[in-house]
Amino acid sequence: MYDPTQPPGRQGFYMPPEWTPHAATWLAWPHKEASWPGKLDRIPPIFAAMARALTPGEPVHINVPDAAMGEAAREVLAAAEVDLDAITLHEIPFDDSWIRDHGPIFLNHRSGEQAIVDWEYNAWGGKYRPYDRDNVVPEAIAAGLNLLVWRPGLVLEGGSIDVDGAGLLLTTESCLLNPNRNPGRTRAEIEAALRDYLGVSRILWLGEGIAGDDTDGHVDDLTRFVAPGVVATVVEERRSDDNYEPLRANLARLRGMTGLSGGPLEIHTLPMPDAVVCAGQRLPASYANFYIGNRVLLLPQFGCPQDAVAHRTLAALFPGREVVDIDCRDLIWGLGAFHCLTQQQPQPVTQR
Repeated sequence: MYDPTQPPGRQGFYMPPEWTPHAATWLAWPHKEASWPGKLDRIPPIFAAMARALTPGEPVHINVPDAAMGEAAREVLAAAEVDLDAITLHEIPFDDSWIRDHGPIFLNHRSGEQAIVDWEYNAWGGKYRPYDRDNVVPEAIAAGLNLLVWRPGLVLEGGSIDVDGAGLLLTTESCLLNPNRNPGRTRAEIEAALRDYLGVSRILWLGEGIAGDDTDGHVDDLTRFVAPGVVATVVEERRSDDNYEPLRANLARLRGMTGLSGGPLEIHTLPMPDAVVCAGQRLPASYANFYIGNRVLLLPQFGCPQDAVAHRTLAALFPGREVVDIDCRDLIWGLGAFHCLTQQQPQPVTQR
């Protein structure tokens, strides 16, 4: 029915926004000491807290590198009183837990068909090796789900993009135009690939990312769609902070952007937390790295007064979901939070 030689976006496939109903959420169980040096033992309980919050609303699929790690994961989940009937473990070898970036991007079609886009993955410009097992995770998941797969042949991480389901896609110049991803590719070529493989119509470009972000500026630490044409974006009020100028510049860009109808975006602001520093390193702490589940919104917390402001703001933007606050001061030592560690699998569209 579908031509595998033609991009999916040209055949009616599209990437649904995160708030559409999920069939499941995917995680990759933490096991790499180098990602959380000296703190790895504190990370599995945070994954269990995520699963405990998500499972009343949706199944959670968890990749584990082997059977022994699967048993260890079950023990941690059981100790946290997670509903194990809602958990499925998959023995899929992988290198690191950032499944948002190395995992599949799911596409829907109005016919009810689903597919996966398998972008190339090079660990944020070749920064961390090995990453060869991460790069084949989408293929393994697609095989297990018996889904169609398209391979654009371009490097792209899931945290570098965000869509509103109505034709808009947000990204950053500092990441997608970085020569450590797709050297020699022009902005126009990258925009064409995003349209062809994700089914979007317009690309909205922000500038630079936040301090401490080793991804070269993922948009999921900056600005997120919360409804069609509506964004929540982080701002820094302290002029002395390194994030003040870049975030002010991004806010100015957002104010100059328009949706497909020609009207301006609706913009809501989130604060930035106090700077989180570990071993002398500024970490990329941001409330924009939340994850939208079927019934809940997982919100990073950093032990500062801005936690409550971020909670109230997002609770107002998602009145049908419970905002679940989870302390991320240990998790952010790995340079990512909830959005980086999750990948949504949307429900297929009901066939007409």
